[in-house]
Amino acid sequence: MASLTVQASALKPLGDRILIKIVAKEEKTAGGIFLPDTAKEKSQIGEVTAVGAGARNDKGERVALEVKVGDRVLYSKYSGNEIKVDGVDYLLVAEKDILAIVE
Repeated sequence: MASLTVQASALKPLGDRILIKIVAKEEKTAGGIFLPDTAKEKSQIGEVTAVGAGARNDKGERVALEVKVGDRVLYSKYSGNEIKVDGVDYLLVAEKDILAIVE
C-alpha cells in the first residue's frame, strides 16, 4: 500500500476513476465473538470521496458517472489500488469495479 503526504481533498481522479474511503469491517461476529486481524475479510463497502469527469465514448463525448460524492458503494473484492492518506485507507477504482450503491 502506498503512503502519500497529501490531503485526500487534493486528490482528483481522472476519467472514470473513483476515490473511495474504505469503511472498516466489523470486529466481532453476530454472536459476539471478537475477530483477530488475521481472520477478518477485506471490506467491500466504502464511501465515495471524489469522482473523475467520466469516460469518453466513441464520439469523444464525456459519459457521466453513475455514482456521486457521498454515495456508499459495494465494490469488487480485488479491484483498484489501495492508498493511505494521513492514516486513512482509500481505494482508487474504475467505475466498472463498482457493483452497487448501498442505500
